[in-house]
Amino acid sequence: MARPICFWLRYFAFLMFIGPIVSYALPRPPRPPQSHQDPSYLKFVSNATEFPSEDYYDYIIVGGGTAGCPLAATLSHSYKVLVLERGGVPHGETNLMSQEGFLATLTEADTYDSPAQPFTSEDGVQNARGRVLGGSSAINAGFYSRADDEFYKKSGVNWDLRVVNQSYEWVERAIVFRPELKTWQSAVRDGLLEAGVDPYNGFSLDHSVGTKIGGSTFDSTGKRYSAADLLNYAKPFNIKVAVYANVERILLASSSSYMGSRLSAIGVVYRDHTGRCHHAIVREHGEVILSAGAIGSPQLLLLSGIGPRPYLSSWGIPVAHHLPFVGQFLFDNPRSGVSIVAPIPLEHSLIQVVGITESGAYIEAASNVIPFVSPARSIFIWTPSSPLYLTVATLMEKIIGPLSSGSLRLASTDVRVNPIVRFNYFSNPVDLKRCVNGTRKIGDILRSRSMEDFKVRNWFGGHDFRFVGPALPVDQADNHLMEDFCRRTVSTIWHYHGGCVVGKVVDGDLRVFGIDALRIVDGSTFGVSPGTNPQATLLMLGRYVGLKIIGERTRYR
Repeated sequence: MARPICFWLRYFAFLMFIGPIVSYALPRPPRPPQSHQDPSYLKFVSNATEFPSEDYYDYIIVGGGTAGCPLAATLSHSYKVLVLERGGVPHGETNLMSQEGFLATLTEADTYDSPAQPFTSEDGVQNARGRVLGGSSAINAGFYSRADDEFYKKSGVNWDLRVVNQSYEWVERAIVFRPELKTWQSAVRDGLLEAGVDPYNGFSLDHSVGTKIGGSTFDSTGKRYSAADLLNYAKPFNIKVAVYANVERILLASSSSYMGSRLSAIGVVYRDHTGRCHHAIVREHGEVILSAGAIGSPQLLLLSGIGPRPYLSSWGIPVAHHLPFVGQFLFDNPRSGVSIVAPIPLEHSLIQVVGITESGAYIEAASNVIPFVSPARSIFIWTPSSPLYLTVATLMEKIIGPLSSGSLRLASTDVRVNPIVRFNYFSNPVDLKRCVNGTRKIGDILRSRSMEDFKVRNWFGGHDFRFVGPALPVDQADNHLMEDFCRRTVSTIWHYHGGCVVGKVVDGDLRVFGIDALRIVDGSTFGVSPGTNPQATLLMLGRYVGLKIIGERTRYR
């Protein structure tokens, strides 16, 4: 995402606008002070190298991410829990722990070690996965908004809405804050209202049509809180978290010696970073729970021999259980939008305001401080002794759903290698129509009075926006032009989901069909994205399923 921005900024500045742009540049704002107090969860987090070759637990959770951490914290109050996280700990990592580090975290990524693991879908869109304790909640934009009512009806999960609300509230008390709007976010709020995205719902965590300020997992100093911080509410002597632990497969066994008896998950095999193999085994009545996300959970099922029989056989993977829809019905909500160089200093802001339209699109915004680098060895451009920074303001739309679906397949039998993913953006024409609706709404906002301060004087005495990258088509009434803009500028907002969808791979209680003691608790089970942003729902889901499991086992004792 940052590379094209930097390219356009340099190109833009070098050709035409060096003088004016440098006059808009500002020194980098000081970093907010960070707390040096260590979170209490670090007391039960250890490198996987320190774990025994074999150990026993009531619940083994694969993935210490957005759903996995609240799930583990909840279960630990009644049972012995192991969390296996393939990445490290976010605490102490400056980029991860601050709003300012958001772009750097996504761009300074590598194949095997970085907190954000990059991948590019076969659609050609760059994307990223969380690879750190806290998962994607430790690398995202921090926006928090509950699911829409339709999600609970369509998701296929057996919801108890009383427990759903209790679970949301538990998360919100711990890590959710009310953001303070500054220049850009305030202007976008006002622009949305001028563009007819009403009513104004003020600050709200609920999903309602109109314009609102949502919650944030960044506090007033810009410090990030993630799912990892929910581990502070675990019972310490009942939980262990292994970091840098790559789970390679689920261990399965027949429940009896009779032919055709059901398989049961009995544990997992994982490796530490030295390559040493470990076995974690579940006790009687325990479970293996996958919370590895929409990429990791279907990948691990396939590597464990759970998936379409012909496909697994083509890889030489012994087929444990034929489940044809593993890796299918994979979705990603396409994002389109515009970015402008602001003529006035702007704060660094991630998503805080959202416009929930009735035409199938959500409108969000961000402003980022980006370093200006003059072309090397230029004799025409003054090179300052200290770095200068530009503020780039972005308006973006994300469609609901989506209806277009893709799939995932293995690229390797090495679990560390990203699978091959295709999302098939806009293969369903309804998605394209929704994108056109959303981009037209962005045009309405740009024409609002609230945006006047972000225009610059042009050569002819008028005022225009100074775009970074493609601008919206001039004739926004032309469907073909708007559809072409959506296709040309499509990118991700990192809300991909599916691959182990309810009704196809898991039942309404998230149990894998045909395998005992195996559940999936993450976004891979969603066939539709919840509300404007999935983070709140995934955090809630972890707490919710933990409470439901404890309740079930209490009833059947």
